[in-house]
Amino acid sequence: MTKIDIISGFLGAGKTTFIKKMIDEVFKGEKIVLIENEFGEVGIDGGFLKDAGIEITEMNSGCICCSLVGDFGKNLNEVIEKFHPDRILIEPSGVGKLSDVMKSVMDIEKEQDVKLNGLVTVVNALKASKQMKAFGEFFNNQIEYATTVVLSRTQKASEAQLELCVKQIQELNAKAAIITTPWDEIKAEQILKVIEGQDTMEAELLAEAHHREEEEHEHHHHHDHDHHEHDHEHDHHDHEHHHDHDHHHEHGENCTCGCHDHDHEHGHHHADDVFTSWGKETPHKYTREGIENILKKFCNTEEYGTILRAKGMVPAEDGTWIYFDMVPGEYEIREGEPDYTGRLCVIGTDIEEHRLEHLFELV
Repeated sequence: MTKIDIISGFLGAGKTTFIKKMIDEVFKGEKIVLIENEFGEVGIDGGFLKDAGIEITEMNSGCICCSLVGDFGKNLNEVIEKFHPDRILIEPSGVGKLSDVMKSVMDIEKEQDVKLNGLVTVVNALKASKQMKAFGEFFNNQIEYATTVVLSRTQKASEAQLELCVKQIQELNAKAAIITTPWDEIKAEQILKVIEGQDTMEAELLAEAHHREEEEHEHHHHHDHDHHEHDHEHDHHDHEHHHDHDHHHEHGENCTCGCHDHDHEHGHHHADDVFTSWGKETPHKYTREGIENILKKFCNTEEYGTILRAKGMVPAEDGTWIYFDMVPGEYEIREGEPDYTGRLCVIGTDIEEHRLEHLFELV
């Protein structure tokens, strides 16, 4: 029996850090496969975990729902046949819907000896309120379907901030266990007990989820497009589509998710409509100061769009490699191992892609 844990969370919530903690402290004796479904052309996180001896499968399909419906199931089956792992950790894209990933795993349960184990969502306690408002549909889905919500950066939150965050999460999902203790103060074993102790609740949640989906399906048939469109809090993010949809649908006619017609007809927002991912591979050499100046611009201005995440590993002029990671308001720059080439990834809304190329000195 292979356990499957889904570790979801919005962009920059701390999913990879959380997975590293669990692997380092509690999954050591287990045979583990990590499946990452990054949104965008450049898979970055893999490098952080490969040194732990973990088998990693990256799925960098631009269209999230398509990769989940077709490729994802195929990918999961291949991983099970090839590695026979004790546990599969799935780290969906930061803008993926937990309900989509969950449904895909439940389909695999019918044909393989696997068990959907933990539905975990990592939430940045300092940014939850803001992100709920700005990205309601995507953000809330990850909380609504979770059996355990793990709060990150709680050591930096005030008591009032933390209590408000918990209250808002409970309003969306009254049954999930919410871990509020700072990660440095809690052992991964305790966290795992909480995640795996949610078994009976998971069954209830899954039953509720099915019921909710049926209701939503009915709801879409009885409401017209305009009415539904205004139900969402982030209408202001419906800017012009930055991606050519065909780019993501190379399998064209075989696209089974219907994200072109069905979802758009009913006012569902597909992640590709709201978020843009700009990814580049380049041998261009940078300095630490140069990267820091770029990240400061992302944090302090909206000159290049609303930047939600910037991440990369690039060669430095002094022969070392610079790894960087930025979420709104904070960034980290460190030295890392050389990669096969420099890689950059910027995710956000209303992104000025051409200006990014100038900023990173690629034109």
